[in-house]
Amino acid sequence: MALKNLISLWTLSLCVVASDLPPVPSITDSQFIDQCVQAHNELRGNVNPPAADMKHMFWDENLAKLAKEWTTECKFEHRTCLSKPYQCNEDFQFVGENIWLGGFRYFSPKSSITAWYNETAFYDFETKACSKVCGHYTQVVWAKSHKVGCAVSLCPNLGTSSTSIFVCNYGPAGNFVNVSPYTKGEPCSMCAEGEKCVNKLCLPSNFRFNWKDQVSDLFSCAGIESHKQSKSVCSGSLGNAELTWIWGE
Repeated sequence: MALKNLISLWTLSLCVVASDLPPVPSITDSQFIDQCVQAHNELRGNVNPPAADMKHMFWDENLAKLAKEWTTECKFEHRTCLSKPYQCNEDFQFVGENIWLGGFRYFSPKSSITAWYNETAFYDFETKACSKVCGHYTQVVWAKSHKVGCAVSLCPNLGTSSTSIFVCNYGPAGNFVNVSPYTKGEPCSMCAEGEKCVNKLCLPSNFRFNWKDQVSDLFSCAGIESHKQSKSVCSGSLGNAELTWIWGE
């Protein structure tokens, strides 16, 4: 009887611990999406040495679905389709992937993505050498990777009831052997034709996006109030760049 009561108490305590966790964000949660995208772009725009050709990164729903499928498998390993052309995603020949494992209670997209970025300490840009693990860093700052989709899931089989896996998939993939993640130089000095410089990142000059996908809190627009309750296209500026976005969608 005592053993039975002990088991019941232990089971109850697990339930209490699990229920005390914050809700797991879905891949359609706008705040989660913003946190993932902004964390990547803030880090990409402030690489050292500076990048001449770093592209602004955008959210991709299909890559997010791919990430969610893998997090629900609760395997702390990379999926096999990554090495097979167009097997992970039909839009990209190869897809990149970063994986983070840790306690969900203190999880945030920014802290996890920053942990990947901090591997910069082990990467020598001039020699392209890596003294320890640095592949997560190079994928985060791979200049040509301009689409990202992330997801997180609880995986108690990998630790405790609060253990979680966070995965980000990238398109096109980075981390090619003996290739630098980006070109060193004056920020945006090698942006492609038709791109403008925003926060040291190359952004398509004709790109129109929802306000929730704003590139920074500094974005301003004349006549914001008149467009606030509509789906009108509004023009504005950020730094020296003139951009447009769709307000209200």
